[in-house]
Amino acid sequence: MAEISSKKKIWGWMFFDWASQPYNTLLLTFIFGPYFAQTVSDMFITGGMEVEAAKAHTQSIWATMLWITGLMIAFSAPVLGAAADGSGQRLPWIWFFSVLYVVGSFLLWWAYPDGSNYMFVLIVFGIGFIGMEFATIFTNSMLPDLGEDDEVGKISGSGFAMGYWGGVIALFIMFLLVVDDAKTGKTLIGLDPLFGLLDAGAREGTRAVGPFTAIWFAISMIFFFAWVKEGPRHVSGFSIGGTFRELGSTLSKLPQRSSLFAYLGSSLFYRDALNGVYTFGGIYATFVLEWELILVGVFGILSAISAAFFSWIGGFADRKYGPKPIIVLAVLTLIGVCIVILNMTPTQIFGVQLEDGSLLPTQIFFVCGGVIGAAGGILQASSRSMMVRHSDPARPTEAFGLYALSGKATAFLAPMLIAFATQITGSARLGVSPLVVLFVIALVLLLWVHPKGENQKA
Repeated sequence: MAEISSKKKIWGWMFFDWASQPYNTLLLTFIFGPYFAQTVSDMFITGGMEVEAAKAHTQSIWATMLWITGLMIAFSAPVLGAAADGSGQRLPWIWFFSVLYVVGSFLLWWAYPDGSNYMFVLIVFGIGFIGMEFATIFTNSMLPDLGEDDEVGKISGSGFAMGYWGGVIALFIMFLLVVDDAKTGKTLIGLDPLFGLLDAGAREGTRAVGPFTAIWFAISMIFFFAWVKEGPRHVSGFSIGGTFRELGSTLSKLPQRSSLFAYLGSSLFYRDALNGVYTFGGIYATFVLEWELILVGVFGILSAISAAFFSWIGGFADRKYGPKPIIVLAVLTLIGVCIVILNMTPTQIFGVQLEDGSLLPTQIFFVCGGVIGAAGGILQASSRSMMVRHSDPARPTEAFGLYALSGKATAFLAPMLIAFATQITGSARLGVSPLVVLFVIALVLLLWVHPKGENQKA
């Protein structure tokens, strides 16, 4: 059998980003999340609940599901990562969690438009979400094998860019041909869903996003499994007791590794805040701006295009300047965007009153979406590159398991703070204010992060 070239391995590895991105783009943020919010809140309203209470209760249910799955991922990721390093095998784990991804997303077809089976929907969404997150952890741990430290930033950025372009294409396909508007029953360009093959009255066009995401992933992963092979690795052996001992030893030494400790803490806060922006962006547009799903889709397409382009640009900047300055710039940008949103309502911007019916808030929110996409794409790509600089070459999966732990252990924090701030202020707009605090804390912790990581300290 001919040996697979390093270039083809890199392309195969990047195909995972292409394959998995629709779970975030289509399901979590721009199509299924808003659909769930719309249908389930309508169910509660029909049942006699006040409109604002129904919206708040629905958002709380969605946030709780993400919190529970986040905790499950957080506390099992380092253990599974250590087990994978001990056994020397990562591909079998990727196969297993890929199956969960496909099954969980496909079953979302049965998300009824009356919202009556929302508990079933939450469970299967959580299964797919767990599959996506764990498959990502094991795939990310392969990044150090693809190039030298000064190359992984470009590879990581190109991978994220490829993933976001996949998300853009998937969004175009869904909104142009499949997703039905709740009022008109038509797609973005006025067609019947899938040329009339799907029943708009039963919201089959929108519900099809689950099977579409599953099929997209299954087909795209053919290239990953065909081109990505594991080379010889040091195998320490696998035992449950040994795995927990080694993991405990790693965790106990973290405070002594100041740069890694600070980086994991910083990424904990800025990734939690970024996930808060992503998770509640579409729901915010649905509940606060009262956008229809089609308009949310246009917003999503523009954001994803921005993310794809700037992830690619960020990869080159990472290679030239290193990941730390890129991360700092992205966090500062996101702080600025959040401040703009906080000081904007449908009738005024930074205290300046607008004319009735002004489109300026909508236009500004679209610009904010593009900036969030750009900064978020760059931030995620450079974060992955920075983690490589802090990982032990002999145990990369465990390192990325800790990276997942730092990103998921407080996955409840942003939703909880947003819910609390919204209750206190009585304003969905001011409810996002805790995100600014989280980003600022992350920025402060970056002061203790060495630009070259722990592997190449000057």
